[in-house]
Amino acid sequence: MTGPAVVSAERATLKRNLGLWAIVGLGLGYMTPTVVFDTFGMVARDTNNVVPLAYLVALIVMMFTAVSYGKMSGAIPSAGSAYTYVRESLHPNVGFMVGWTSLIDYMLLPMVNCLIIRSYLEAIFPPETSGIPGWFWVIPYCVLTTGIIYLTMRGTSSVNMILLVFSIIVIIVFVVMVWAQLAQAEATGSINLVQPFFHDGVTTGAVLMGATIVCFSFIGFDAVTMYVEEARSPKIVPRAILLTVLLGGAIFLVAGYFTQLRFPDWQEFAPGGDMQFIEDSTLPLIGHAVGGNWLQATLTAAGFCATLASGLASHASVSRMLLVMGRNNVLPKRVFGFINKRTHTPTFNIVLTGAICMLAVAFTLEMIAAFINFGALIAFTFVNISVIAWFAIRQGRRRTPKDIFNFIVMPVIGTVLTGILWANLHADALIGGIVWAVIGFIYLVILTRGFRRKVSAFDEGQPVTGFNKISAEELAQLDDPDGKV
Repeated sequence: MTGPAVVSAERATLKRNLGLWAIVGLGLGYMTPTVVFDTFGMVARDTNNVVPLAYLVALIVMMFTAVSYGKMSGAIPSAGSAYTYVRESLHPNVGFMVGWTSLIDYMLLPMVNCLIIRSYLEAIFPPETSGIPGWFWVIPYCVLTTGIIYLTMRGTSSVNMILLVFSIIVIIVFVVMVWAQLAQAEATGSINLVQPFFHDGVTTGAVLMGATIVCFSFIGFDAVTMYVEEARSPKIVPRAILLTVLLGGAIFLVAGYFTQLRFPDWQEFAPGGDMQFIEDSTLPLIGHAVGGNWLQATLTAAGFCATLASGLASHASVSRMLLVMGRNNVLPKRVFGFINKRTHTPTFNIVLTGAICMLAVAFTLEMIAAFINFGALIAFTFVNISVIAWFAIRQGRRRTPKDIFNFIVMPVIGTVLTGILWANLHADALIGGIVWAVIGFIYLVILTRGFRRKVSAFDEGQPVTGFNKISAEELAQLDDPDGKV
């Protein structure tokens, strides 16, 4: 006879309390809408002042990949990541390598947000006048985000949504102000509405370089699959992917277009040839030029809020990735696979991610963005390949024009486009990414004992559980808190 008296373990699970718009909000928060202003200077420089064109190219690439994500999430509903799709459609070892390579962008995304926050605070409190070193701001930021996520995932979603809505409202105010200023200038005939997308001197290579930089802004549509275990229904995740890409892309395009019209030459941000204004966030400079001190303060506050929202979303996502890797023995299970019974969060992973985030004291935004894109573009490329392998090859769906278009033509286009962006990455990012991949390959050999056994999977779409010994009475209360059974 089996009953509560013989059970000695609690099954701690992540709570299913996130709806469609909560997940979309986390995805948009992950993407950080105001990042278009942060990276505007460097992208305008690299594209010869066609920032919105770079975003348009990146959006097209992301749309093809988002469609592939949707197809694969429907085919493998228990999964929610590039490496799971690759593992199931191609080979477990290939899937592991894609997952390992993707890990670099998940681990570094929280650091990007920390770098942006640091640049904001340095603009408000210049080290040379305030005496406060830039690295000082890294510490309270990391402590704040780590503390919020440590306590509750639902709190993370709620705080994220508040910060996201505020930042979008400020972006709308910014666009309206720029529109009013441009309307006055247009009366003199000095505004060329086509110039942000095309003008003499624009080259395909420069646009692709810019698209490679800004594609990291879209990272978030794929990261929402991390919340499949916390979604009220797994069926809403594919819709959340598509909505995140479309809404995020629209925000980037509109904000980038009006900003480029207002600032047709990137050298406005580099007075006297000082390139530090380009390497750091240009958001405070944009705000001051458009609306003076008050808009600078307001836009910086919006950027701060959006970046904090992204920090919460990315920090939470990577902690759950580490959780699943621990649960599946890719990493030590007793440490990385632990879920706190009280908070229902993977507390060790959250603290570890916060510690890694503190490395923001030693990197620049441009370099970290390049490293992130390496892992992301590898994942996006292989998701498109997975569609071909799963549907066209494994299931033989290649006999009708519709199937050929859906499962061969579309993913081939997506693969080529992401491959082109990958080839245009910064040389240092390529070298660093390849080194990381080599380390992953060595680790794969060790895990599989020279490929003599099956590689462990780290699929964050599978149920996430952790086990802690408790009393039978506590277990019964957790299973039936209202005492109805």
